[in-house]
Amino acid sequence: MTSLLNDSRPLVFCPGCSHDRIVHALDQALSGMGLAGENVVIVSDIGCSGLFDTFFNTHAMHGLHGRALTYATGIKMARPELKVIVTMGDGGLGIGGAHVLSTCRRNIDITLLVLNNFNYGMTGGQCSSTTPREAQVGSGFLNRLEKPIDICQVAGAAGAGMVARASTYDKDLVDGLQRAIEFDGFSLVDIWGLCPGRYTRRNKLGPKDLAADIAGLPDPDQYQIQNERMEYGQAYRRQAAKLPPVAQLPRIDAICAPPLPGRQEIVMLGSAGQRIITAGELLCLAGAAAGCHATQKNDYPITVMRGHSVSEIILSDQPVGYTGIDQPRVVIALAPEGIKRRQKMWATLNADTLVIKAAGLALPPCQATILEVDFKTDKIKSPDWALAALAVLATRGELINHQMLDAALKIRFNPKIYDLAMAVIQKMAAV
Repeated sequence: MTSLLNDSRPLVFCPGCSHDRIVHALDQALSGMGLAGENVVIVSDIGCSGLFDTFFNTHAMHGLHGRALTYATGIKMARPELKVIVTMGDGGLGIGGAHVLSTCRRNIDITLLVLNNFNYGMTGGQCSSTTPREAQVGSGFLNRLEKPIDICQVAGAAGAGMVARASTYDKDLVDGLQRAIEFDGFSLVDIWGLCPGRYTRRNKLGPKDLAADIAGLPDPDQYQIQNERMEYGQAYRRQAAKLPPVAQLPRIDAICAPPLPGRQEIVMLGSAGQRIITAGELLCLAGAAAGCHATQKNDYPITVMRGHSVSEIILSDQPVGYTGIDQPRVVIALAPEGIKRRQKMWATLNADTLVIKAAGLALPPCQATILEVDFKTDKIKSPDWALAALAVLATRGELINHQMLDAALKIRFNPKIYDLAMAVIQKMAAV
């Protein structure tokens, strides 16, 4: 058997910590199964259990507390041939409980090892979701107010395909881990252990006590029969194969060159109902028609019929890595809600920035070049102001031209809406 342990990262657990034994048991299980490092992914989160991924020469991912199963699910769906193992403490178990339930329901082929030592050992020994009521912990009496969770019973009730419980000191722990990893579906092993750094300093607990306590609990083996069904990934791919092929995304060919080279940043500031987001999308499509890379970030409240509407667009002849906008080339200001939403931006603008603003709007003090457009006098309705502002840009040759805008309209709209949009643009061209 070839060990998968990382020689350059020796174990750093407290003396007597049960996690040390679990690392070696997991290594023996993986080696005994003949798995190479490239066949295995270890996913962890925060806490002492979150160190596991560094101790193995395997694929690894370290994420947020309680969220390890979400990453593991994505990995397994994308790479179903890999063995995906999640290590999670009882702290992460409580924090990520909803994710545990979702994974149980799906029955996706992931093995979850719950390293259960009944407290938040890394952060002070506070009570966790599995702390016994009678225990003495670093959070005072709080554990006496809650019933500890039996994750095996919860997982089984939620649909986990295989549920097992073991002591770190069980002689057959390696075999148990192998069975869980080999199981074709979601498997959970609740591994009880000792935390000498925190928990056992205040609570008399040893290997024999763990064995006795486990023996007094219901046997979770029943759930393997009760919850038997096809593994989620297999079932998903079987059903997906029955669906008609997904249509290929339309390709936007470059029909012209952009008026300006380099990276151009645009901020559109309006309110709900002014079609700011649609206008931002049109800018992106216009950029694509000129061979540009394009990004769009939108900002609006959950009350979609009221409040600000902001769109930030970047057009660039080079790939866009950072999508933040520090010094926009153009600002389109159409409503006080949007102007207020970007209140701090105005003081940073200089004369190189063109601001197209609706007549009558008050702007914060700024050094930008201001172009006022009286949309009302031009008989442009408020929902069309953003499109009309794009027509102003195209007429001036600022960032886009009419050829780019026309291409964007044809891509985005059906013929009827295209004609209505062109009527707005032609009206602005006549002004």
